[in-house]
Amino acid sequence: MAVPVAPGRWPFLGHTPAMLRRRFAFTAGLRAHGEIVKVFLGPLPAYFVTTPELAHRVLVTEGASFRKGAMFDKFRPYVGNGLLLSNGDFHLRQRRLVQPAFRHDRIVRYADTMVKAARDLTSAWRPGEIRAIDEDMQALAVTIVGETLFSTEIGQRAISEARRSIFIVIKQGMIRALSPAFVEKLPLPGNREFDVAIDRMRAIVLEVIANWRGQEIDHGDVLSLLLLAGMSDQQAYDEVITLLTAGIETTALALSWVFHEIARNPEIERRIHAEVDKVLGGRPVCFADVPRLRFTAMVVDEVLRMYPVWILMRRATAPVDLGGARIQPGDEVIVSPHALHFDPDSFEEPEKFDPDRWARTEPPRGAFIPFGAGNRQCLGNVFAKTEIILTLATVAARWRLVPVPDQPVRVRFTSAAYPSRMPMTASRRN
Repeated sequence: MAVPVAPGRWPFLGHTPAMLRRRFAFTAGLRAHGEIVKVFLGPLPAYFVTTPELAHRVLVTEGASFRKGAMFDKFRPYVGNGLLLSNGDFHLRQRRLVQPAFRHDRIVRYADTMVKAARDLTSAWRPGEIRAIDEDMQALAVTIVGETLFSTEIGQRAISEARRSIFIVIKQGMIRALSPAFVEKLPLPGNREFDVAIDRMRAIVLEVIANWRGQEIDHGDVLSLLLLAGMSDQQAYDEVITLLTAGIETTALALSWVFHEIARNPEIERRIHAEVDKVLGGRPVCFADVPRLRFTAMVVDEVLRMYPVWILMRRATAPVDLGGARIQPGDEVIVSPHALHFDPDSFEEPEKFDPDRWARTEPPRGAFIPFGAGNRQCLGNVFAKTEIILTLATVAARWRLVPVPDQPVRVRFTSAAYPSRMPMTASRRN
C-alpha cells in the first residue's frame, strides 16, 4: 500500500498562538488523508495514525513491537532510564518493582495526604483575593507527589527544590525534545535554566537517597519502597525524577483547567456543588467518597479529554502491518491524544465541554487515552484521578473560583496544554 504523504511540513518548532493553531489544524486534518499518513518532522519521516483502532494497535495489541520514539531520546541524558523512557525487559522489571507503590491500599493512604494538602492550600485563601490558580495547582501537585515520595525531614528539602525546579525541567525539556539537536547547545536563557534546574534536582535527590542508605529504615514512602526493592542509587534516582515529572504535570494542568471550565459553565458548577454537599454533608472528603462523586468524576474525564498531551511517539522494533502499511524496525509512529480526543467520529460536538457525554455513551476503544494505554500506560493514572477528584471536592465544598474580567485564559502547548495565566477570585460559598 502507498502511504499518503501529508501536504506541507510538520509545524514542529515554535509556541506562538499562530503556530499552535497550525499544529492543531495540521494534526486534525490528517484524518482526511487516511488511517495512516506519512509526515516529516523536519528531515525525520514518521507515520501518523489517525484512528482509535490504529492507536490501540500501536499502544496495546502491537505494543511489544514498539518502544519509546525519537522525542524521548533527548530526555534520557537528563532524566535517566526510568519508567517513562526505559524499554524492553528492563522496563518490565522496573514496572514490576514500582507497581506496588500504586496498589489500592497505598492509594487509600495517599488520599489522606491529598486531602490535607488541598485543605492546607485553601486555608490560606481569603475571600475576594485574586489567586494565580495555575500556580496554586502546580504547588499543590508538587506537595502531594513529593510527600508520597519523601517523608523524612531531608525529603522536605527535596520537595522545596521540586517546587522551584521541576516545571523548568518539564517545560524546557520538552522544548529541547521538540527542537533540532543544535538548539540545546546554544547559550540561550532556557538552556541555562534547564541545566541549572536539573543539576539542583539531581543533587538533592541523591542526597536524600544517601541519607536513606545511612539509616535503611522503611519510612512508608515511595523512596523506601524503591530502595528496599534493591534498586541502585542511579535506578532509584531515575524513577524518582520520572515520578516527579510525570506525576506532577498532568494533575496540575488538569486541576487548573477543571476550575477554568467550571467557572465558565455555571450549571456544571451548580451540579458539582450539589453533589459535593450531598455526599459530604459538611465533613471533609475522603477516599471512600470517590465512587460516589459520579458527576465530579465525569467533569474530570471531560477535562482530561479536552486538555491532553499533544503527541506520543513510538519507534518500531519489529515489522508491523498497520492500516495496510508495512512499518519497518526503526520507523517512527505518532499517536496524538489531542487529535483523537477531538475526533467527531468518536465524540459528538468535540469542541463542547460536556461532562454528560460520559453518561450517554462510551467512546470507541483507543479514542480516549489521557494516560496512554497498554504496557506503557502511566502507572499513576488512578493516583492522578483520585488526586483531582479529591482536590476538586475539597475546593467546591467551601469555595467558588471566579474568572478575573478582561484577563482571558489561552492555551499554550509544549508537551501538554498549559494556561497562559489563570487569575481567579476566591469567593466563599454561602
